[in-house]
Amino acid sequence: MNTLVLTVLTLSVLGILLAVILYFVAQKFHVEEDPRIDDVEKMLPGANCGGCGFAGCRAMADALVTRENIASLFCPVAGGQTMKNIAGFLGKTAPEKEPMVATIRCGGTCQKRPKVNHYDGAMNCAVVNTFYVGESACAYGCIGYGDCVSACKFGALSLNTETGLVEVNPDKCTACGACVKACPKGLIELRKKWPKNRAVYVACRSKNRGAVVMKACKAGCIGCGKCAKVCAFGAITIENDLAYIDHEKCKLCRKCVNECPTGAIKIENMDPLPKEPKVAPAVKSETKAEVNK
Repeated sequence: MNTLVLTVLTLSVLGILLAVILYFVAQKFHVEEDPRIDDVEKMLPGANCGGCGFAGCRAMADALVTRENIASLFCPVAGGQTMKNIAGFLGKTAPEKEPMVATIRCGGTCQKRPKVNHYDGAMNCAVVNTFYVGESACAYGCIGYGDCVSACKFGALSLNTETGLVEVNPDKCTACGACVKACPKGLIELRKKWPKNRAVYVACRSKNRGAVVMKACKAGCIGCGKCAKVCAFGAITIENDLAYIDHEKCKLCRKCVNECPTGAIKIENMDPLPKEPKVAPAVKSETKAEVNK
């Protein structure tokens, strides 16, 4: 009994002694934190998605308060208005950035990009991409197991089982970039969010030659360059047999859509331009010269 009491007393005294030591150590090395960090953190959405480049909203709030220049800091989930409110609260200038939206740059549906084999394994895009191109013959297309869907914390992405492609709900997308990092094929791009969710983009990332592309996917870009020729704004470039539309230069004129022979250029929430009827070239009447004999 005496041994038990002695053990309890010894542990109690030791615990109190260590608590006192830790208290004085904490006071000695205490770092004063700006109280505005708590206020800024409350103004942020609290998603902790990492879209700002920091581990969470707390780290973002700390950077906003402690840095003199916050031009490089932006929370895509909060948006421009919230960033302006935070900047006004801190007496700083907020960066002006246009809203962005995730765009799936693959148009190879099950009909356009048929399967050539059957995969029986882990239903994970990252796993498949390490040793396998996918069930179709296109090594650049969407694998279709939804890693990006799982990565999205806002429910903006969904997998269409009929087409085999991932679809984006622009109204839910916050452009946090989680899906961009999750896609092992690099098919998801953050592009300018136009009014009424309009968009024009090349839904293909294949760098193969035209004949190889068409054999694997009927909706792929063959790099013919017809779209670039009709673009009056210099928004379309051809590199590695692949067309790309710069969303900063594009004016949504849609002329390129009608020129694309494979339908690789997609338009969202807009009607295509009416195709101009082809005018047959005028036949020149040959005049026969009279020969005086």
